Amino acid sequence: MSPLTHLDDQGQARMVDISQKTVTLRRAIAMAEITMDLPTLDAIQAGNLPKGDVLGVARLAGIMAAKQTAHLIPLCHPLPLLGIDVRILLDENIPGYRIESEVKTKAETGVEMEALTAVTVAALTLYDMAKAVDSKMVISQVKLLHKSKTEI
Repeated sequence: MSPLTHLDDQGQARMVDISQKTVTLRRAIAMAEITMDLPTLDAIQAGNLPKGDVLGVARLAGIMAAKQTAHLIPLCHPLPLLGIDVRILLDENIPGYRIESEVKTKAETGVEMEALTAVTVAALTLYDMAKAVDSKMVISQVKLLHKSKTEI
């Protein structure tokens, strides 16, 4: 058997069999940053962009994306997500926003991919809604900050 769990004995991709794993409370936190020009940041903060509530739409897009992760990433297990929180935090030092997500489930496998998908799609949505005024925005620092499992 291959030491890589997503490959079978012939080296072909497969979904990992988690049927023998115990259901535990799983939690993951991820982040991303989006950097932009100060006038763009000011326009978003003032609610003056033509596409409307940029932060609200981006937050909702992140939540929706977490729920679709198994449809987007071929070998991810579909999971019953019990909580998804997406926060978009102003950071004038970037300048831009730090996007964080926290995802929870009770399942046999973790929710890291769902948390990462949430912040990535939220950042992409923010970019899409503001690109008409700032096409030089940069999405960066996409990473997992925390993952845990707790016996239940």
